[in-house]
Amino acid sequence: MRILLVEDDVPLAEALAEALVDQQYVVDVVHDGEEGWDQIQSIDYDLILLDLMLPKLDGVSLCRRTRAHGYRSPILMITARDTSTDKVDSLDSGADDYVVKPVDLAELLARVRALLRRGSTSTSPVLEWGRLQLNPSTYEVTYNQQILHLTPKEYSFLELFLRNSRRVLNRSFIIEHLWSLEDPPSEDTVKAHIRSLRHKLRAVGAPDNLIETVHSVGYRLKPIS
Repeated sequence: MRILLVEDDVPLAEALAEALVDQQYVVDVVHDGEEGWDQIQSIDYDLILLDLMLPKLDGVSLCRRTRAHGYRSPILMITARDTSTDKVDSLDSGADDYVVKPVDLAELLARVRALLRRGSTSTSPVLEWGRLQLNPSTYEVTYNQQILHLTPKEYSFLELFLRNSRRVLNRSFIIEHLWSLEDPPSEDTVKAHIRSLRHKLRAVGAPDNLIETVHSVGYRLKPIS
């Protein structure tokens, strides 16, 4: 899942981004409200983390603009001012929740998970495709009840396929959703991750073509008979 972090305190932004990446999220970081607005128009984010006090365009104004243009992604506001007025302003502008600085990372991550669950169209927390199961709450992946030991990036690939299980995903789509804007990989890197994931799936009894190549288009999960 992809998160936009709009925070002008660079050390805090780096710490928050690192914590989120450790939880398998893809994170884009910008440092003012206008940059944040540009990103929101360009990329479909699963969640937006938004500081209240920002240069160029403050968090409340950016939140209102985002909602006024019909964007429905969850917005979690970060505020340094623990007053009722600031909380009311944040929620009335369209934010779904808020945390107060200094940020408690465990609380922040719990609120992020809660908002992503609320915004998910899935009715089950466990993603399934035939005998393949992925539990986003525990990061456990199994095939026919056998545990797959995946790298964080391989896990992210499989989660992306399961959340888009009836689509063919081209390499551009995969790169956009699984890498930050500052660190895009080559297409060969995408192929290497697909090969490794297929190898690990085969090792636990999955068919060779569970992840199919659609010639000249991309990849998809093999349709279930």
